Amino acid sequence: MPITRRHLLGASCAALAWGRASAFADAWPTRPVNLIAPYGAGGSNDILTRLLGEALAARLGQGFVVENKAGAGTRIANEYVARAAPDGYTILHAAAPIAIGEALYPKLPYDAKKSFDAVVSTAIAPLFLIVNASAPYKTVAELVAYGKSHPNGLTLGSPGAGSAPHLTAELLIRAAGAKGVVVQYRGDAPAYNELLAGRIDGTLTAISTALPHIQAGKLRVLAVANEERTPLQPQVPTFRESGLPTVVGYGWFGLMVPAGTPAAIVQRLNAETNVVLNDPELRKKVEAVGLQVRGGTPAQFAAFIGSETQKWSQVIKAANITAE
Repeated sequence: MPITRRHLLGASCAALAWGRASAFADAWPTRPVNLIAPYGAGGSNDILTRLLGEALAARLGQGFVVENKAGAGTRIANEYVARAAPDGYTILHAAAPIAIGEALYPKLPYDAKKSFDAVVSTAIAPLFLIVNASAPYKTVAELVAYGKSHPNGLTLGSPGAGSAPHLTAELLIRAAGAKGVVVQYRGDAPAYNELLAGRIDGTLTAISTALPHIQAGKLRVLAVANEERTPLQPQVPTFRESGLPTVVGYGWFGLMVPAGTPAAIVQRLNAETNVVLNDPELRKKVEAVGLQVRGGTPAQFAAFIGSETQKWSQVIKAANITAE
């Protein structure tokens, strides 16, 4: 009898706790929610964060306040959210470096696997192989042949060390079986300036900054590093179509919350965000800044982050990349 009573008492407490958690989640949000953007104002992450915040506020009846906590390769924003209360009122609009940082930095003030709960993938930033329009190579195969025919191989520009474009460029060089070096610049614009001047062979970056030069006939797009062609530039073939199936990489964004946030809140935020992402008008605005909308379940996003961490850790090790 004592054991039975303890079991009954435990079951009653569990039911009570579940009821309270469910009621709490149903009421969420009862006050403004902070959306943390790991980059500065004006970039694609910031623009997408604000579009999501406005749409979620309209659906949920509470303000979603965007806070930009830029710097340290997104680590400042990541740490801020990792230390926040797991109550659904602090949400990180995470970016690809959160899956790269573990291999780059030996000591992080958070654990990328344990400090956060994945909510939903929001968008990817496809990376395009872009070359000078006057260059002799017009396909990926011709670029690879060019690199193999030169003693120093290929010279590719990157907007920053340890970034998704940097690592994808390293992946390209290895997949091509050519020598090469990835030159680091402070952003896309300086890299394109060097490409326009003919001082590098190509860049593997987001396309938005390059579009005016592409439209003016000064730059040429050879491939995109997506698994499949992107609606942003549907005429551009993938590396898989171009004979290099392992060259897949892109920037990405997604919502994450502090670990331990009630599952019901995670599920509700996931469902509401998926509805928002499926809105045609929002999709147009997102694509206008060079992003491709995603969506999906928390489990799918968590699995994706895990696969990204594993893939880029291998590239970082193979290329002997270290943090600046």
